[in-house]
Amino acid sequence: MNKQNIMREIKIEKVVLSVGGIGEELEKGFKLLKILTNRNPAKMKSKKRIPSLGVRPNLEVGAVVTIRKNHEEILKKMLIAIDNVLKTKQISENNFSFGIKEYLEIPGVEYNREIGIMGLDVTVVFKRAGRRVRFKKIKQGKIPKRQIITPQEIIKFMEGKFQTKFI
Repeated sequence: MNKQNIMREIKIEKVVLSVGGIGEELEKGFKLLKILTNRNPAKMKSKKRIPSLGVRPNLEVGAVVTIRKNHEEILKKMLIAIDNVLKTKQISENNFSFGIKEYLEIPGVEYNREIGIMGLDVTVVFKRAGRRVRFKKIKQGKIPKRQIITPQEIIKFMEGKFQTKFI
């Protein structure tokens, strides 16, 4: 019998949707994330001063929603918006990211006058069993290199489960 080690199994840990902007642009992005996920986004604050972009410390510059449960439905919708095609350079160890230029491309989402036309970023984070060992407070342990999920493994997983094409 050729059994596979269940500790080597790859799972999706979370899907993160994010929008950047300042002032009114950020409020529109905040509403967009709320409509897409039915959850309250968290606002991100800047830590540095960037005069050319008009950014100062503690200025709200982004909104983020993390989805840990029922993430497959949302991920499928987001992949349909980009025609289920990703570039290999969008993949790194343990995760991949892609952008959606207009939220109108997402199935089931209609144009909203208050928001206008705007895009968002999607990040998908993968994990293997045993990853929590690194993050717990008591009896914290180290994770070996073989626990890292390589880009080739991510490609294989996405092609098998979501029929995603890679360029």
